[in-house]
Parts: sequence; structure tokens; C-alpha cells
Amino acid sequence: MKVLELKDVSKIFYTKTQETQAVSHLSFDVNDGEFVAIIGPSGCGKTTILSLVCKLLAPTSGTVTISGDDRVGYMLQRDQLFEWRTIEKNVYLGLEIMRKLTPENKAYACELLKKYGLWEFRKHYPSELSGGMRQRAALIRTLATNPDLLLLDEPFSALDFQTRLEVCDDVYAIIRKEQKTALLVTHDISEAISLADRIIVLTPRPATVLAIHEPKLDAPSPLKRRESPDFSKQFELLHKYLHGEKI
Repeated sequence: MKVLELKDVSKIFYTKTQETQAVSHLSFDVNDGEFVAIIGPSGCGKTTILSLVCKLLAPTSGTVTISGDDRVGYMLQRDQLFEWRTIEKNVYLGLEIMRKLTPENKAYACELLKKYGLWEFRKHYPSELSGGMRQRAALIRTLATNPDLLLLDEPFSALDFQTRLEVCDDVYAIIRKEQKTALLVTHDISEAISLADRIIVLTPRPATVLAIHEPKLDAPSPLKRRESPDFSKQFELLHKYLHGEKI
């Protein structure tokens, strides 16, 4: 079943003196339980696409359709945890904003904290946690609202390389265990290959679909995928796509 469908979507930004087309006749879908990554040249409109999906922006033409209750969770580049709130209070934030901080939803959020190793740190403040633990808390905050679709906007880019590898595994395992559908935007080809079921490759701006690639690496985690003999071949292929080389 399709959780997300973009059909012939275009987005043009207007100023008094000019217009800039960020997205042009873009079409793709994301199926239930699928992890899809979007890669493309810098400035091609990747984050604009996420803004269209979560309805921060309206398309100039075309349609964006989300199945279910239209609930979308958005995980940003930085964890955006409030330093003056405990981890527990940070996890409740989305529910508070949505006015859904019911006993049942609080219990679900607490269960996520217990399940993913942050329960004993629930009274701590963000500054007392490692970068990886902070990202885990940010993901739990997003999951606590029980979204139909998770949007991940380069969520590991602020971390050092070693921490990024560990957190990738962590986040991947949580998303799979909770059986969530995810759409990841990243500039990192290796990250896309290690995480995604499908990779959507975009053209330079205005963004449209250049290719759709399926890694099909038989490994249980992102880190193990990176160790696959086919990993480097897939990296080279996607690198050629992004640099306009003939395939």
C-alpha cells in the first residue's frame, strides 16, 4: 500500500523580480514499511520536497497524497532538544503541541524510552547525554506522536563519522522494529545505500527523478551493508548519476 505519492509535482518560488523553479514534474511513491532515500546535487531541492510532503509548502502544481490519518513526523538535521527540559519532557513536546498528551500517549512514550535504553536518563537534561543518545531521544520524540510517515532531513550530518555510523544503526533498528515508513534526505551516498530499500536520484535544480536504485544488499544492519562486496560498486554507480556521467 502506498503511504506517500507525489504525482507530477512542481514548485516555483516567486519574488518581485524573478521566479525560481525548485521542483519540476516530480513523481514517486513510498510504500508501507519502506525506507526510501533521496539523493541529489547540492541545492537541487531535496529539503523543498520534504517541506511539500509535510505541507509546510504547497505545490505550484501536481498533488502530494499521504494515506492514513495524514500524520507526519519530521526529524531535523540537529536534534533540537530544549536544554531546559528533561529528556522525558522533550519526548512529550510533540504530544503537547498536538494537545494529545493523554495518559495513553504518555504511557506509549514511556514505553519507547524503556525499549530503546533512555528510561534511566529520562530525568537528565540534553547536555548530559552523548550526541548519539540525543539523536535517539529526538527520534523517540518523533515516534511518540505515532506518525504514518517519518521524514528524516540529514539527521546524522551534525555527528562525527564514528558516532554517525553507530547512530545510523541505532535509528535504522528502531524504525524497523516500530515498522515505520521513512523518507530520508541525505547528501551522503554511502548513507543512502546503507539505509534504504530504494534510492531516488534527483537531477540538478529544478529537481525531477533521474533514476530509482534498489541496493538489495543482504545484510541485517547499515554497518553490515557497508561491508558488503557490492557496496563500492553501488557507490560508484550512484556517484556517476550525480555527476552526469554516462552509465
